[in-house]
Amino acid sequence: KWATGAGECYRRGGGARRGGAGGPRPGVATPAAWGKGKAPATLAAAPAAASAAAAPQGKGKGGNAPAPAPAAAPAASQHMGLTSWSFGELPELLEIKQGKLTLIGFPALVDKGTHCDIEVFDDPNVAARTHRIGLRRLFALQLKDQLKFAEKNIPGLQGMGMQFMTVGSQEELRDQIIQKAIDIACLQDPLPHDAASFNKRKDEGKGRIGLLINEIARLVGAILSEFHGMPKRLNGLAAPVAADMQAQLQALVHKRFIADNEYSQLAHFPRYLKAMNVRLEKLRGNPSRDAQLMAEWQNAASQYQRISKQPGKSLDPRMTEYRWMLEELRVSLFAQELRTPMPVSAKRLQKVWESMIR
Repeated sequence: KWATGAGECYRRGGGARRGGAGGPRPGVATPAAWGKGKAPATLAAAPAAASAAAAPQGKGKGGNAPAPAPAAAPAASQHMGLTSWSFGELPELLEIKQGKLTLIGFPALVDKGTHCDIEVFDDPNVAARTHRIGLRRLFALQLKDQLKFAEKNIPGLQGMGMQFMTVGSQEELRDQIIQKAIDIACLQDPLPHDAASFNKRKDEGKGRIGLLINEIARLVGAILSEFHGMPKRLNGLAAPVAADMQAQLQALVHKRFIADNEYSQLAHFPRYLKAMNVRLEKLRGNPSRDAQLMAEWQNAASQYQRISKQPGKSLDPRMTEYRWMLEELRVSLFAQELRTPMPVSAKRLQKVWESMIR
């Protein structure tokens, strides 16, 4: 097994060199040579999703220990067309041959739909996000019988599809429900790192996947019940209020809202949407009060809205946490009777923001 053999090289202090005193070897493309944030054009682009904490990361940059030598390049048959964990443990760095060129980088399973390939990336965070999605595909391929039955029996799918049709298709909704169930059943940290841990996680998830799909479907149904009809209700509002609430609604319920949010956060979505409905009811009786509260919220959100648009900021976990604090502030301001999990106010958020940017 190529990866197992590479592990032995590490322990003996051997393995393939990334370049000696004279520089990198001819014909070898290293991460540094690719340019910051760029992989060779021959590498697949990484999807922008999920946590960056789950892939192997070297210790050469800013750490005390040097980065390990890359594992020797496996044969193409050992890193392409994978439908099971038929390879050894993924090393921290890996060589892969493409024609006459040897690519060195952080390895990741890459989702190819009907199978996975192992590819290398210059950025460990990109490799991490890509690897998690590839692992999901590998689990789906191994659990195909359970998923085939479950996807035909998702409770209320047709009705949810009708409520979701202004945003996306029923098939997209179904696929996201199934993907979220796989994430919960099989992709909890620490992620599997070899065939034994992969198969153990697969066996554990096999008995849970149907129940998880049903549970997620019930939550999605509750979310879409609150969402249904709201876009039309917003159309008749005055421009400033309509713009504010439409932006809020689009940030909550969009084409990939299930895939892009942790289940623990999705559990709050019915309350967020209910708070929007409460706001609409109160707005009729006191529009000036609504305008005052909206100004207070926008003041708390303005710096976040500006900075979160900068490249990479949307993946910062602190920014994500602050984004949900802003959502809780909306509940506190416009629908206080629904309560929030923790005390929240504009002053508290300002203190949190100041601590973040120090």
